[in-house]
Amino acid sequence: MTTELKTERHGTTLVMTLSGPASRNALSPQVYAAGIETLNIAESDPDVRVIILTGEGGHFCAGGDLQRLSHNRKHNLQEQGEALDAFHQWIEALRSFPKPVLAAVEGVAAGAGVSLALACDLIVAAESARFVMAYGQVGLSPDGGASWHLSRALGRTKATALLWLGEQQSAQQWQGLGLIHSLVSAGSALMQTLDLAQQLAAVAPGVLASVKELVSESDRSLRTQLDAEKQHFLVNLSQPQAGLVIEAFLRARSQ
Repeated sequence: MTTELKTERHGTTLVMTLSGPASRNALSPQVYAAGIETLNIAESDPDVRVIILTGEGGHFCAGGDLQRLSHNRKHNLQEQGEALDAFHQWIEALRSFPKPVLAAVEGVAAGAGVSLALACDLIVAAESARFVMAYGQVGLSPDGGASWHLSRALGRTKATALLWLGEQQSAQQWQGLGLIHSLVSAGSALMQTLDLAQQLAAVAPGVLASVKELVSESDRSLRTQLDAEKQHFLVNLSQPQAGLVIEAFLRARSQ
């Protein structure tokens, strides 16, 4: 059965669940399209403050559908190219989405499933979770921005080794590399990520969007980054919520 993308609201948090347990939630073009559509709707909904991406059946995502890849390499490389374009559009949509996107990872995240988790802003992983950059093991190079995210986070040498060797990494190893925000007990990743989403929902939406954009663009020159920080700072300072929070802080300090 093809993996589907299910959605469910938890207060101000929208949970997107990859649902295809028989294939460990292997990805499909239908999921890419549904993911992009969901983000487009959520962006314009002020009641949605945070997005969580997770998987059903005890695993996050096993990556691409190898049966479809095997068929397409023999019969329709153009179709596979179009599927990759759709996947990459979803990755770009996750990165440019102005609200926090959190990954709740249980079990296995492999190949494109790892790329998908890396495209989220923060990863909450169960202590039993495993991450496998499995591309090289099946004669493929990475997709979904894995080379971009890992090289930015780890530097050239560590990123190259991970992508070349494709060795299974534990959640503890990934936390040691700085790729995981927090480790939680097995079976509790979604619950703990919902708690994190509540904390983020208390922060002004403009501040969340500004920080995400500034960090994403931080490889530019310092002067350009300083100018961008100034622009974002003044916009957020002008918002009513900033005035209320600053006044409350000053009152509390004077007591």
